[in-house]
Amino acid sequence: MLAPAELEALLTSLAVAARALTVALPLAVAAAWLLARPSTPGRFLLNAVVHAPMVLPPVVVGYGLLLLFGVKGPLGALLLHTLNVRLAFTGAGAALAAGVMAFPLMVRALRLSFEAIDPGLYAAARSLGAGPLDRFLSIALPLAAPGLGAAVIIGFAACLGEFGAVITFAANIPGQTQTLPLAIYSALQSPDGDSAALRLSLLSFAIAVAALAVSEALARRAQSLAGR
Repeated sequence: MLAPAELEALLTSLAVAARALTVALPLAVAAAWLLARPSTPGRFLLNAVVHAPMVLPPVVVGYGLLLLFGVKGPLGALLLHTLNVRLAFTGAGAALAAGVMAFPLMVRALRLSFEAIDPGLYAAARSLGAGPLDRFLSIALPLAAPGLGAAVIIGFAACLGEFGAVITFAANIPGQTQTLPLAIYSALQSPDGDSAALRLSLLSFAIAVAALAVSEALARRAQSLAGR
C-alpha cells in the first residue's frame, strides 16, 4: 500500500509523462517523417540534433535546458516577459525535460515504421493526384500506426523513468516535480526510507515491464504488416 506522498509521486509522474507526450509526440512524428525521407535537406544535421539527448548525459541536457529556459535564459526570459510562463523548477519544466530525453526514442520507433512502408504506394498515390499532405495522412500515418503506438508507450515509460534532466531543470519539489525516480532518490536519502524506496522501485519496475511488453507486441505487429 502506497503512502500519500508515494501516491502523490506516482500521480505527478503520470501527469508529467502525459504532458510531455502531448507536446513531444507531434514533433517526433514530424522529425521521423523527415528523417525517413532521403531527400530531406540537412538530414544528417537533423539526425544529430534529434539524437543528441540519447548520447549526452541527462544532467548535461537538463543544464542546457536551464541555460535556455531558465528565467535568465533567452527563451525562458522571453516566455516569462511575454506570456508570464516560467518553466524552470515547475511541473511544466519537468515535462519538458522528460519529453526532451524521450524524444529520440520516439523518433526511432516512428522512423522505422515510416521506412518500412513500400515507396510504390507513394508513387501510386502521386500518380492519382495526391499531394504530399494527402500521402502522409492517407498512407504514411495509417501504415505507421503500430510504430506510433510503440513510440507512445516507449516515450511514456521513458518519461516516467527520467531522473537526471528532470532534477537538474525542475528540481525535486514534492507535489510539483517529484516524480517516481526523484521520490526513490529522496527515500534513499532518509535513514528509514528503505521500505518506501523498495515499494516505489517495484512499482517503477512493473510499469516499465508492462510498457516494454506492449511495445514489443506492437513492434511484432508492425513487422508482420511490413512483411505482407
